[in-house]
Amino acid sequence: MRILFMGTPDFARMNLQAIYESGEDIVGVVTTPDKPKGRGMVMTLSDVKKYALEKGLKVYQPATLKDGAFEETLKELDPELIVVVAYGRILPKYVLEYPKHRCINAHASILPKYRGAAPIQRAIIDGEKKTGVSIIRMDEGIDTGDVIVVKEVTIEKDDNFESVHDKLAVAGSEGILEAIKLFKEEKATYTKQSDDFTYAEKITKDDCCLDFNASAEKIHDRIRGLSPIPLAFTKTANGKIMKIVKAHISEKNTDGKIGEVISLDGAIHVKCQSGSIALDIIVPEGKGKMNARDYINGRKIAVGDILG
Repeated sequence: MRILFMGTPDFARMNLQAIYESGEDIVGVVTTPDKPKGRGMVMTLSDVKKYALEKGLKVYQPATLKDGAFEETLKELDPELIVVVAYGRILPKYVLEYPKHRCINAHASILPKYRGAAPIQRAIIDGEKKTGVSIIRMDEGIDTGDVIVVKEVTIEKDDNFESVHDKLAVAGSEGILEAIKLFKEEKATYTKQSDDFTYAEKITKDDCCLDFNASAEKIHDRIRGLSPIPLAFTKTANGKIMKIVKAHISEKNTDGKIGEVISLDGAIHVKCQSGSIALDIIVPEGKGKMNARDYINGRKIAVGDILG
């Protein structure tokens, strides 16, 4: 099957790799234009582009798809199927409807839950015990297309954004290959999504700011959902930002004010609205990642300090 792949970040790269290694005929790879990054503003290639170039695949980086800008190239490539994974651009109708089998997308949730930009983070923050990848036939809506394949993934209590991301990338790759097989065998079925959907809005700085006026479980879920990027944070007693990489629910339930440091026994134990949370690995303002124990030994924090 002649496949055109469209994607940008590492999540998409893992899907492209699975298709390539399965031996399918990838007629081209579309990714977003290179971007300057870092202090030196060095032009940086997307993860998808790096992989495609390594494998000798043709790469296309249109500045826009609007107004038929990609139409002539699309006709030249003549794909039977377009696979879209975290491409980052809205596809116009002429792209969506060109291939025989249309365009399919791997979305990192069990649709219709968590449509939108941040499905993995939101699922973890909300304390979900499972999530998954939905392979859908794309339409002009955002994550609203008919579902072809669903792959479920368990969210373990100590999973974070990174570990769930990697599980879903594997599940997504399996789902895409399963969908391609169904197309080849002319066995694909399409299930309409229900109207009972939720939306996973893009993560903002406000989402990252910890409020200890919540249960220890809720705070732990937020920390997990935002680690290793962009990281949840709080403020120390002297007003410095402290980012949290890893934490666990503490067994120390000493009385205290909400946000108060109640113990420094191996971690920074903080009183929550119910229960307490132990901060294990942190990033102090202006410093690198470190164990909370080293921060404590440096006498940067004391029992009785109020965080937040």
